[in-house]
Amino acid sequence: MGPENSSVTQFILAGLTNQLGLQIPLFFLFLGFYVVTVVGNLGLITLIGLNSHLHTPMYFFLFNLSFIDFCYSTVITPKMLMSFVLRQNIISYAGCMTQLFFFLFFVVSESFILSAMAYDRYAAICNPLVYMATMSPQVCLLLLLGVYVMGFAGAMAHTACMVRLTFCANNLVNHYMCDILPLLERSCTSTYVNELVVFVVVGIDIGVPTVTIFISYAVILSSILRIHSTKGRSKAFSTCSSHIIAVSLFFGSGAFMYLRPSSLLPMNQGKVSSLFYTIVVPMLNPLIYSLRNKDVKVALKKTLSKKPFS
Repeated sequence: MGPENSSVTQFILAGLTNQLGLQIPLFFLFLGFYVVTVVGNLGLITLIGLNSHLHTPMYFFLFNLSFIDFCYSTVITPKMLMSFVLRQNIISYAGCMTQLFFFLFFVVSESFILSAMAYDRYAAICNPLVYMATMSPQVCLLLLLGVYVMGFAGAMAHTACMVRLTFCANNLVNHYMCDILPLLERSCTSTYVNELVVFVVVGIDIGVPTVTIFISYAVILSSILRIHSTKGRSKAFSTCSSHIIAVSLFFGSGAFMYLRPSSLLPMNQGKVSSLFYTIVVPMLNPLIYSLRNKDVKVALKKTLSKKPFS
């Protein structure tokens, strides 16, 4: 990932804002967000690992969702925080391409892990009698392998197209991270292939999971409406509600950022919209899944009540 095709050896990340009065308040705000993200996701990972009654397909995928959220928040937020306290937030060419690759790897993996979770809910609600056979450990591992393969393929496609570009002397990236669109603005060679890859690959990485999720929930909804018991319907809706909230936040903000003509949304507004899927969603996911989940609450109480040396 060397800068052989580029006159640029490093980039300067512009950060979220250049207003001096906002730098310190924003630093502590996003530091707080990051602490909540780390504690929430690592806490959920620990809870699922320690409590055997959470060793089910649903929590297997939730474990991996928390791992992905922790990782891609860690790829972005520490470097972003530096822009609030440094005069120039410099990142090397290799460091920038590395951040781009891992950000894309985890964000694409998240989109597919959410679709795997939707399929899991479909199997649990629509075919409860054969659920454990449908979602066997082998099936879960194959689905997870598919998630990470798609993440790797998407990240590699974008990063490989990015390293072939030549970047001009103006190395100021108008963003708080190395993302696709702001980097394309700094290229002095044609970005047609890159833009085509963005629409095709992002279309697949958002389109395929979205279609999977919509079909799963359409079938789930028809199954729920056939349940005569009000209590049964309520329980089924409750099982899915957390996932629906997480999916809406993630795919809504991601599609808004990437699947639009660049002329419709200035990059400064794009930075703000990208905050949702890079900073806010990883922070909210463990809260959404824990505060609305009876099993997680029980596991938390059980873990906290254990004596250290019992």
